[in-house]
Amino acid sequence: MSLEKTEQVIDNSGKSINSAEKSTIKPAKKLLRPVGRAIADYQMIQHDDHLLLGLSGGKDSLTLLHLLHHLQSYAPVRFKLAVATVDPCIEGFDPSPLKEYLAQLGIDYFYQKQQIAEQAAENMSGDSFCSYCSRMRRGILYSVARKNNCNKLVLAQHLDDLAESFMMSVFHGGTLRTMKASYTIDAGDLQVIRPLVYVRERQLASFAEQAQLPVIADNCPACFRQPTQRQHMKLLLQQEEKSTPHLFANMLHAMRPLMGEKENQKL
Repeated sequence: MSLEKTEQVIDNSGKSINSAEKSTIKPAKKLLRPVGRAIADYQMIQHDDHLLLGLSGGKDSLTLLHLLHHLQSYAPVRFKLAVATVDPCIEGFDPSPLKEYLAQLGIDYFYQKQQIAEQAAENMSGDSFCSYCSRMRRGILYSVARKNNCNKLVLAQHLDDLAESFMMSVFHGGTLRTMKASYTIDAGDLQVIRPLVYVRERQLASFAEQAQLPVIADNCPACFRQPTQRQHMKLLLQQEEKSTPHLFANMLHAMRPLMGEKENQKL
C-alpha cells in the first residue's frame, strides 16, 4: 500500500474506505476520542512540543503513530513528531521494513541497533530479560530524544497493559502500582507520555488489521518463547471480563489515583 497515493479511512463500522487524494490513514473517532481525552486529562502535549515516539513495529505503536500523525494535522495544538526504533538484535525479530514505511510517511525516523541480547547474557542479574530489555531500550530512546531536541518520549502502552501491571503489582509485590499516564524522568529533562491509557488492546488490534498496518510479526520473540507473569494476568483478566463486562472500566477508575505525576513510582 503506497501511503503517498492513498488515504485509508477506517470508519466506526470497521470498514475500509479508500480515497486517491490523501496521504494518511485517518483513525476512527472511537479511537481519537479516548486518546484526546487522555492527552487533555494529563496535559500530555503542549504547543511547540517535539515528540519522539518509540516504535517497536507492533500493532500498538503503529496505531499510535497514525493517531499522532493525524492529530498533527487537525489538533489545535501544534507539535513536531519524530519516531525511533530500537533493534535489540534478537533472532527472529526484524523491524528494518519500518524504514521504508516511515520514509513514505515523511516522518523523521531514527533506527538504532543494539546487541541487547548479548549484553543481557553478560550483565543481567536476578532480573527477567523483558525487564532488562525494556530498561535498555528506554535508555536508548532517552539518548535519541536528547540528541534530536525532543522534549517528550511517547510510549504505546494501553489500558490492558496498565491493568496487567496493576494486577502483577498486587499479586507479586504486595503494592498498588501501575504505569504512569505521564511523568517526568529523574533527570528532569524529558517527559514520558502514554496517550493510549484509555484505549483497549482489542481496539488497536482491530485498527491495525483494518488499516493493513505493516505489523512486525513476533515483535518480541524472546518473550513469546516462555510463559510470563504478564501473559498469565492477561489470560486471567480475559476470563474475568466474560462475567464482568465493565471490568476494565472499573479497573481504570481504581487505577486513576496511581496514574498521575504525584506518585513516586514511575513504570
